[in-house]
Amino acid sequence: MKRKVSTLFALYLLFSCVCFSQITPKREFRGAWIHVIGQGQYKNMSVPAMKQYFINLLDSLQAYHINALIFQVRPCADAFYPSDIEPCSKYLTGQQGQSLSEFFDPMQFLIEESHKRCIEFHAWLNPYRVTASENDQLSYSHVYFQHPEWFVRYGKQIYFDPGLPQSREFICRVVKDIVSRYDVDAIHMDDYFYPYPISGEKFPDDDSFSLYAPMQGFYPSQRDDWRRNNVNMLIQDVKRTIILTKPWVRFGISPFGIYRNKKNTPDGSGSNTRGLQNYDNLYADIKLWVQKGWIDYNIPQLYWEIGHSAADYETLIHWWSYNNYGAHLYIGQDVDRTMKANQLAQKMQLERSLPAIYGNCFWPGYELLRNNGGIVDSLKNHYQPYPALIPAYLHQHAKPPKEVKSLKAEWTPKGYVLHWTRNGDPRNPEKAQYYVVYCFKNKEKNNLNDPSKIVCVTRETSVVLPYHKGKEKRKYVVTSVDRFHNETKKGKSKTVKL
Repeated sequence: MKRKVSTLFALYLLFSCVCFSQITPKREFRGAWIHVIGQGQYKNMSVPAMKQYFINLLDSLQAYHINALIFQVRPCADAFYPSDIEPCSKYLTGQQGQSLSEFFDPMQFLIEESHKRCIEFHAWLNPYRVTASENDQLSYSHVYFQHPEWFVRYGKQIYFDPGLPQSREFICRVVKDIVSRYDVDAIHMDDYFYPYPISGEKFPDDDSFSLYAPMQGFYPSQRDDWRRNNVNMLIQDVKRTIILTKPWVRFGISPFGIYRNKKNTPDGSGSNTRGLQNYDNLYADIKLWVQKGWIDYNIPQLYWEIGHSAADYETLIHWWSYNNYGAHLYIGQDVDRTMKANQLAQKMQLERSLPAIYGNCFWPGYELLRNNGGIVDSLKNHYQPYPALIPAYLHQHAKPPKEVKSLKAEWTPKGYVLHWTRNGDPRNPEKAQYYVVYCFKNKEKNNLNDPSKIVCVTRETSVVLPYHKGKEKRKYVVTSVDRFHNETKKGKSKTVKL
């Protein structure tokens, strides 16, 4: 009897997953992390080869309906872009401080090519890390040699001392430089705040604690609270820097997947897990940052499997959903572990069944390019068969832009083209930045919530239409979308014979 019940339940679950997989939301954050630390391919590329590599990367992500690229541009207090503040990254040229043989700005190129494809570009920075291993050689132009008193050694690595105001000021200077010079959509930081603890080794911040803790009202017994306050101040300062530079640019964090274990919280508010903790071990009070609105989105790294003994994915996704405070919450998915466990269907079902969760981000993005375990086939065939708009950031701006003007369809040397006129200055983030083109049968009711009706998402003001010798009538609707992803409600429509 038990075997029969188990079989029926398994069939029910399979049927539910298959049915659910056909329901795809029109709005969903679909991100991919592309890291450079530990990646050796870039240093061996010529500039033309690197450009082609990036084009192929973005073409692939666009084909998978990814709408946000999170690219690591500051892995170790160095720059994967031209900078007067920090040396060129060794992951770009092979040696820190050594420039490319010919001028090329990888970040500018990636931003332009991402935006052409209506993919957001999030500049990913690591705040405190200076070296990744004991073998790293710092350039003589590195700020480490100008101000060695700002840094500490822990394990075999070098870090900015988070307890120093000079560290926060320098990091914010880097953020301001990026935001002011580049058309980024967001500044992004991951889970590396205070470093992961090393057993038997104390983090060497006695000097900064002795100097600054009394000034800030912390007692000798409150070093953990003081450390959390240091990171809190950094997060506030970064957000303030962004707002004062370009207020439409967002700030996002992808913390370690466990905030606190239940046994470590007096009120039992932590998750029913056993593992490293943001709050107690990394001194990252992500829950506070979300509550206070210091960050615009949160992507906890839920890299474990459903049923994991210490950090069950299902337990954690419900915990983060409950502790969301109405903010933008996306889920960080580990591609390799998910596919090896054959759990993509269950994880996608869970993510989409919880209304507080607005999407996913896949780690690492290179695994999508490799189609690890057939993940891309599953995404394209079941979970992401159509494009999706990023959920609107209504806390930043909630008013949709104006509709397009002068929508027409006519023959051109390119073919039968639907074209329109932009309504508003594209330099204004509250005006139209890109457009969504829908197609309906002639007398079909317009349903702009149906992603299967989306023909394309484009920054252009025209699209070439398929032609069937004038035998078919189709109704096309074009909507405008601003920088905050607010979309016009009705759009302009045009019925044409194709």
